[in-house]
Amino acid sequence: MKLWSYVFVVLLPLVLRAEADDGFVTTKGHQLILNGSPFYANGFNAYWLMSFASDPSLRPKVSLAYQQAVNHSLAIGRTMAFNDGGSNPLQISPGQYNEKMFQGLDFVVAEARKYGIKLILSLVNNFANLGGRKQYVEWARNQGQSISSEDDFYTNSVVKGFYKNHVKTVLTRINSITGVTYKDDSTIMAWELMNEPRCLSDRSGNTVQAWIKEMAAYLKSIDGKHLLEVGLEGFYGQARHQGNPNFQVGTDFIANNQIPEIDFSTVHSYPDEWLSGSSFEDQLSFLNTWLNEHTQDAQNVLHKPVLFAEFGMSKKDGGADKRDRLYHAVYSAVYSSAKGGGAATGALFWQLLLEGMGSYGDGYEVVFSEDPSTANLISQESAKMIKIRKKHANLRNIRHRGRP
Repeated sequence: MKLWSYVFVVLLPLVLRAEADDGFVTTKGHQLILNGSPFYANGFNAYWLMSFASDPSLRPKVSLAYQQAVNHSLAIGRTMAFNDGGSNPLQISPGQYNEKMFQGLDFVVAEARKYGIKLILSLVNNFANLGGRKQYVEWARNQGQSISSEDDFYTNSVVKGFYKNHVKTVLTRINSITGVTYKDDSTIMAWELMNEPRCLSDRSGNTVQAWIKEMAAYLKSIDGKHLLEVGLEGFYGQARHQGNPNFQVGTDFIANNQIPEIDFSTVHSYPDEWLSGSSFEDQLSFLNTWLNEHTQDAQNVLHKPVLFAEFGMSKKDGGADKRDRLYHAVYSAVYSSAKGGGAATGALFWQLLLEGMGSYGDGYEVVFSEDPSTANLISQESAKMIKIRKKHANLRNIRHRGRP
């Protein structure tokens, strides 16, 4: 048995690779499209992939994460194409890069291709984790720029130049493993401008809106093949602030996603954090409304797909039972839309970890072997999304066969 298990594990990536969807993900109206058919799929977040892949002794963990994801019917992985300053950075200083870390990102992309996983790569963080806006403005300050706050990230010309250079560097990177330039690699599903952009000094949303317009146009001037999304949490602007969880952060789900270069919208969902003083039932009620409103807005107002790119609940707050109820609410809302050909294209939980990665835990992690009920729920719900994709693919094949 051990020998056959070993052969299966070795051959599995090759089998999956042979069946993988190699084309670029595109859009048609409010749907994502892959190889001519609607692409509905769930996925996972794993910010640690590049860091682990930069250490050859830890690379097998990246492969294992992909294998476990595929075993649970997950098809999209979201991770970080940034690590600015600090220890083991990708970008050591503006324009100076750590080749070892970049080779780690190369492995992340190359290995995802083997397993048929589409990647969303985020290009900078709003928060100070892994550098983010704070590091960018500090770099500019060190060069003599007058910086009043981290919000100058969006307006200072030097800082914007740093960011554009990073965008260009990543998009034009030639993968040291595959030889394929990132901007030409269909393994990458989409680029993300920023993880959870916020600008508290301008809650009108105008500052962030101008930054998105400029950076989206710049990125698309380099790469016209890949999809682009902002990285928004989904907070509405002042006109619809009542839909937010009692605060605004200087973004506008509608206006930000109406920018032509933005191909699909994203929403994050953390009711336990946003409504920490409320009961779980109230949090769940808010979540259901949040999911429904954004799905309807994506379909009827934006006419673009929506991906629930982060969602989760800390086990520290309610244990596995409450978390499973929250997961079920998200998956059910997405499936309800998807089975009717709607705008909700999938959901990516935060976050996937492996056994022995306790130091990376934040309470929101899922370790499949240690969270069996959640793992089963993820697998069952994600398999339903695969069935939707297969149904559309079969219908497409039937139509093609019927043509003269």
